[in-house]
Amino acid sequence: MWAKERHQRIVSMLTANQQVSANDLAEMLGVSRETVRRDLLDLEQIGKVARVHGGAVLPQAHTEDPFRQRMTTQIRAKSEIAKKAVGLIQPGQTIMVDAGSTTAVFARELLKVPGVSVITNSLDIATTLQAGAMEVVLLGGRIAADVPATVGELTLSEIRRFEVDLCFSAPVAVHPEKGAFFYDLQEAEISIAMAAQALRSVALADHTKLGATSRVRSWEVEAIETLITNRSAPEALIDDFRRSGINVV
Repeated sequence: MWAKERHQRIVSMLTANQQVSANDLAEMLGVSRETVRRDLLDLEQIGKVARVHGGAVLPQAHTEDPFRQRMTTQIRAKSEIAKKAVGLIQPGQTIMVDAGSTTAVFARELLKVPGVSVITNSLDIATTLQAGAMEVVLLGGRIAADVPATVGELTLSEIRRFEVDLCFSAPVAVHPEKGAFFYDLQEAEISIAMAAQALRSVALADHTKLGATSRVRSWEVEAIETLITNRSAPEALIDDFRRSGINVV
């Protein structure tokens, strides 16, 4: 099969499935993973795909607001969530926090909790906590295009080196039956990896994110121990989450 034909089939498969693994591509095309890697590099250079750990996704459409813009929306709700979230942390605990506008606000409240060790992939969170003389570990990796955070295989491998008490994640959507979602596959991978290393997993989501879904699932419903939201969240939706076994704060 010529490279051009392989490229067309890769793009067609991505259009149908939104994401695809390198292993599946190699099997489907009858070629080696190295050939798939070169094909994905070629397609990425012309803007047809975006490579991620283990495969590729379609290039990100402009359906999620830029990170700096998200930092200026729902500020009251995020502050309310942040204040509730620090109430779950005991002095001396070690926690993981992923990158997001809600977790960036959460970091400012973390400065009030003594003796907490924080592991994060967020440059903003690490800077906030370091300025407050807190113990913080910034995970290594490749810098993401939009969110000021590390992502990729190196970040995931570093996450797996730690065992923590709590994981705090800020998904773009949380559904009472389908779980937590991100728009970006790499951000979802970070959230999944962090939850796997934590005794308890906590989702931080304001009322605009509840009952919704997005492109990539991060946590199944069963993985969400606690959901922290703000007072504007509809009671009916909160009841739905509680019926799914989720503690809602």
